[in-house]
Amino acid sequence: MTLWSAILLAAVICLALKAAGYLVPSSVLEAPRVARISDLLTVALLAALVAVQTLGDGQAITVDARVPALLVAGGLLWLRQSFLVVVAAAAAVAALLRVFGLAV
Repeated sequence: MTLWSAILLAAVICLALKAAGYLVPSSVLEAPRVARISDLLTVALLAALVAVQTLGDGQAITVDARVPALLVAGGLLWLRQSFLVVVAAAAAVAALLRVFGLAV
């Protein structure tokens, strides 16, 4: 199997899964348990993506300026600051740590 045939097969499988989602009755999707699981699954996937992008470097775990920036962002979100303030503060923390050589 070549690379392009694998890509096309994956695309067809993804399209089939998406089409199968439209065949699920709305009564199943509106059930309280399913709605709760789908809400929590979304949050868990986003948290995993943030963790991998923050700590991952290939097959290794890397702790650099992104970790304190993420902690600052989390604290500001907990304090219910606006999204722009959170992003600007996290970027400033990462930049300052890198400028002063405290983090890579």
